[in-house]
Amino acid sequence: MAEQFDVVVVGGGSAGAVLAARLSEDPSVRVALVEAGGPPPPEESMPAAVASLQLNPETDWMYTGDAGGVGRGLAEGRMMVPRGKMLGGSSGINYMAYVRGHPGDFDAWADGGAQGWSYGELLPYFKKSEGIQPSGDIVVDHDAHNPDGPLGVSVRAPVVPSAQQFVDAARASGIPTGDYNGGDRARPEGVASLFQTTTKDGKRTSTFHAFLEPVMDARDNLVVIPHAHVTRVLLEDGADGLVATGVEYRTADGSVETVTAAKEVVLSAGAIGSPQLLLLSGIGPASELAEVGIDCRLDLPHVGKHLKDHLHTPMVFPAPGIGLNMTEVALSLGPDALRAPAGPLPADPADDDALPPELAGVKAEAERRLAEWATTGRSLVSSSLYDAGLWYSTGLGDEHTHDAQIGFLVCGYTPDLWRALFRVDPDVYFEDAAAPLAPESEVVIMLPNPVQPHSEGEVRLASADPLQPPRISLNYFADPHDVKVMVAVMRRALELVGNWPVDGMGSLMVPPQLAEAHGHAPGDEPSDALLEDLARHYALTVYHETSTCRIGDVVDTDLRVKGVARLRVADASVMPNVTSGNTNAPTIMIGEKAAELIAAEHGIALVETVGAA
Repeated sequence: MAEQFDVVVVGGGSAGAVLAARLSEDPSVRVALVEAGGPPPPEESMPAAVASLQLNPETDWMYTGDAGGVGRGLAEGRMMVPRGKMLGGSSGINYMAYVRGHPGDFDAWADGGAQGWSYGELLPYFKKSEGIQPSGDIVVDHDAHNPDGPLGVSVRAPVVPSAQQFVDAARASGIPTGDYNGGDRARPEGVASLFQTTTKDGKRTSTFHAFLEPVMDARDNLVVIPHAHVTRVLLEDGADGLVATGVEYRTADGSVETVTAAKEVVLSAGAIGSPQLLLLSGIGPASELAEVGIDCRLDLPHVGKHLKDHLHTPMVFPAPGIGLNMTEVALSLGPDALRAPAGPLPADPADDDALPPELAGVKAEAERRLAEWATTGRSLVSSSLYDAGLWYSTGLGDEHTHDAQIGFLVCGYTPDLWRALFRVDPDVYFEDAAAPLAPESEVVIMLPNPVQPHSEGEVRLASADPLQPPRISLNYFADPHDVKVMVAVMRRALELVGNWPVDGMGSLMVPPQLAEAHGHAPGDEPSDALLEDLARHYALTVYHETSTCRIGDVVDTDLRVKGVARLRVADASVMPNVTSGNTNAPTIMIGEKAAELIAAEHGIALVETVGAA
């Protein structure tokens, strides 16, 4: 017999973990959190180890998608679509940039019909989660922040010098320094800063660590069901239409189980997983469901449509004396990062007794750095190495917000990471990959990113088998507007490099085949056509999929699925449009707001309520 709960939350990620923790504050309410993955592995807490969490089937769904108008230089022409598969979800696999978005993003949502979702109405939910740690390295608008919430937000320590140089170069280019999560974000000239990140004392604070870990073993009314792959929502015909009564899931051993919900089923499976679950349950475009042999229970044409994602084009620059070399990073990761076949230490730690003095010293330094990070949080590994950003308006449209972001990666990564994470062959991208990507090389990467894309993709079912990945069509550059903005932001990145405050920055490294096709010589000013070609070959997702169950089309302003009682969606898929920045912070905010919406409807007593009654 199915176990009964008041609320069943599907997905323990950025929004779902928040929902489960908040709703279970009322001891009289039984909450089930059903998650396909398990607890995060130990390396999840180390920010610079983020790359190890991708392409790991224990922590990543490892999706890829049709790249549309880009991807010409990527393996198989496919774009990676990493999605977190563990408690904490994508907040445990992301690069930890805490970016709320421009106030105009949310005001545009409200102006478009999403009542209750303006910036002024949402700011209390952002602040409710946040526990910002003081730092003299950034400007902080204290009225916009909260030091007491559960979600650690901080600036890496120590600051990498090149990240501060990026901020200084932005200022020299006309973009002032400020708090991009406060009032400074509304400046028409833009704002630049070191990143605020979801870290505390140098450790990642995913929503698992911030919300679930402190309470999941202490609350009898909160039941976390890990390694449970939800396959469909259970639906019944009610007097006024469909009613959600629970979910079906498969366990790790392949058995099929169900849990029921007396009050609500909430899908928080993300912008890929939530529409997929609705479609598997017979809720979506009738013609598409028929194509894969699923009976349509409710014809809801917009399910899976309007997919938005951010796209940035890596621009690589030699930066001797500026960039962070990978030897320093590897040392700080600890001895295991230095083991064969990639490193100088033996593959088997048992062989360390025979190390020559030089390698014994290397191991000792790696151990010292790892211990320093573990005890103080101060280390090169206290961030993802994606350390600074800026936002501004190109003037090409979207006047309600900043339509451009440039991120900064303080290192160049390794050839293996280029191949695996970026899906780019470094031997094709570089004239001689062994030089710029050598362990001692110092390069940096600019990441120009149009953050108000007009192109839309979609998520569709590949088959009726719930264990099959969905078809993800990202459809980048379908709207030519996005190409114009990308080229403009890439050119602004070049201007930033031209204003670098210290000597050492070299010229843009252009892939040889593209250089030849465009008659480009090293040191030349790249043409717009070359920049566009670089984007069409090597632009990469920023992992910010949103809007596939958006407010107004699939859910109402209270996040209830239209036409189905007792069923809501609460995650990035409900965003009416993608925010102009990294999307994890607004997804956590959606979890906070959804918890209060559900609590208000069902008389659930939360410890604190910050929204309007």
